[in-house]
Amino acid sequence: MSDTDLEIEDDDGPRREFVTVADGVVLNVLIGGDGPPLVLLHGFPESHIMWRHVAPALAEEFTVICPDLRGYGDSSKPPGGGDHATYSKRAMAADILALMDALGHDTFMLAGHDRGGRVSHRLALDAPERLEKLAVLDIVPTATVFAETTAKLATAYYHWFFLIQPNGLPERLIGSDPGFYLRQKLGRWGSDLETFPEEVLEEYIRCFSDPAAIHAMCEDYRAAASIDLEHDRADAEARIQCPLLVLWGKNGVVEANHDVLACWRAKAVDVRGFALPCGHFLPEEQPDATAAALLDFFTS
Repeated sequence: MSDTDLEIEDDDGPRREFVTVADGVVLNVLIGGDGPPLVLLHGFPESHIMWRHVAPALAEEFTVICPDLRGYGDSSKPPGGGDHATYSKRAMAADILALMDALGHDTFMLAGHDRGGRVSHRLALDAPERLEKLAVLDIVPTATVFAETTAKLATAYYHWFFLIQPNGLPERLIGSDPGFYLRQKLGRWGSDLETFPEEVLEEYIRCFSDPAAIHAMCEDYRAAASIDLEHDRADAEARIQCPLLVLWGKNGVVEANHDVLACWRAKAVDVRGFALPCGHFLPEEQPDATAAALLDFFTS
């Protein structure tokens, strides 16, 4: 997990596994370290390599498990359906539960950035007995985003409304120049494109340029605007029961549009957190501070 060697697989480094979880879905997973299990989930439009600077520090204390979510990276990209359930956060959380079953872990700790944070939120509600601690990075709950959408937020998060359009519209437009679109996304949300070394950008573009991946990511967002909201409404009174750490970027969209801790205190019983001096991509912009905050939380 480094800038220059994205495929470390030797006796001293992390090992790669391809794990079948459900309905033929196979997750690409990197595993390293020794100790209690800690899962790290990436967000849009990235893959597990977003943790490349943070995972090594965490692996000194934990068995760190970094999967590509379904639809992302080198994991399976099943086609979406009419109700978008294939990419519901419930389905994606079930993938992680099945992954941990396959690896022999009954309980675990979990950190999720961006879409990975939304998968983590759903997992905490669907399987609270499995989760010991949870950290979410630079998000507020999905239902809160839609309920509090303003012109300011919609401008910053225009992709939430673009990617959910039907009939292959976003797939066709993004597919005409996936690299351009990805670079545009990474250079927004309070982040500088210079944060990402060129070889890392090229790896993200390699995965993102697959038409099946573009479709999957659109389905991820379509699910968020439909079936995920149905699940959230059904669980409107549910609260995350395990300790929750919330980290976010002081220069990002979340800070500018929400009272972040108040949003999560409405959804969890034990919440702490703070902003870091960066934009949206905390593990890449502030890796040392992100790793230190996660280590302090997960080891305490």
